[in-house]
Amino acid sequence: MSVPRLLNHILWPLAIMTVIHRVLIKAVNGSITNDFGTVYAATRRFLAGEPVYSENLLTVQPHYLYAPSGTFLLAPFGAIDNYTVARWLFIIVNTAAIIGALWLLMRLFDLDVRSFAAPAILLGAFWTEAVTNTLVFTNVNGVIFLCQVAFLYLLHRRRLWWAGVAMGLSLAIKPMLAPLLVLPLIRKQWQPFVGAVAIPAATMAAGWALTVDAGRYLEVTAPYMGEVRDYYNSSIAGLGLYYGVPEPLVLAARILIVVATLVAVWLLLDYRHNHEVLWLTTTSGVILAGVFLVSSLGQMYYSMMLIPIMLSVVLDKSLVRNWPAWLAAYGFFTLDFWESARWPYYGRLLEFAHPTLGWLLLLSTVLVILLWRRTDPRRHERIAPAAAAA
Repeated sequence: MSVPRLLNHILWPLAIMTVIHRVLIKAVNGSITNDFGTVYAATRRFLAGEPVYSENLLTVQPHYLYAPSGTFLLAPFGAIDNYTVARWLFIIVNTAAIIGALWLLMRLFDLDVRSFAAPAILLGAFWTEAVTNTLVFTNVNGVIFLCQVAFLYLLHRRRLWWAGVAMGLSLAIKPMLAPLLVLPLIRKQWQPFVGAVAIPAATMAAGWALTVDAGRYLEVTAPYMGEVRDYYNSSIAGLGLYYGVPEPLVLAARILIVVATLVAVWLLLDYRHNHEVLWLTTTSGVILAGVFLVSSLGQMYYSMMLIPIMLSVVLDKSLVRNWPAWLAAYGFFTLDFWESARWPYYGRLLEFAHPTLGWLLLLSTVLVILLWRRTDPRRHERIAPAAAAA
């Protein structure tokens, strides 16, 4: 028996049982953190013509923070009278979206879905904290992940109008992926911007018209989202607030991260012609890692959006073919619990900081390798003028 076939025999049972366990056991069991509960309650109020943005935002429980456009798109779940059925359906939709995104990634990287790569990627993804807690907390990020991967795949395939649709649907729910519009902007492709603007605008107009207290979203909810909270927040600002780091130091760190992100994006431009898939996936990962670090809220399970950059390891010229990148991946993907009875302070510090350190290490690793390649022409593939013109 060949090694690839043997790996198929080994990995498929492991992958299938891991998916079943994450969905039917962990996700159905749920957690004290329940993101869907607020969605269901808000969409029920929306459909009943009652105020949607009426929560007490001073509590530490999950809050409903979606714009009226997101409320409009999520409203079908509120139309289901049985909460348990609605939640299970939400879990199924997000599970299907994650699996669909992984399938699209395999096509993007030209990996054979019949090879052992398929169960390996499935197993690896559902092992992560990002996928596991997206399902356990019943969050919509599985759908956002599918929109991200579809956007990258459609950009690569030059199906630019549809790329705009994928981005527009994600932005109508939450603005997480908005910075990725820099990719078609760099390539001077205007078509994706049509769907990316029109879909959120249309759904916002519909949601605004049907939400009785839509004004409170701008008056109360939007300002709240700009505030830095000191719990369940792995951004630089959140970690700094929790540990009492002086604000000027936090601001300086955020500025440095923005600069590092911009420099990495600029250096990656050399790959956009000859190594387009590498450029798309690595640039998107660098941008999102930077956003998670500098935004007012960065939660560990956002790291699902970094799966494409880590899968770029299969590509020639990949910037994650090194141990620091995968140490970083451990930081933002692991399910390991780091609090320690023997070393409580350091264990608690690692437990709170490992996603932040992972994002920071990934960004730093990519930047250092780009600079290293740039300093030696033998390590750096310049873009020929003819190729650039093409």
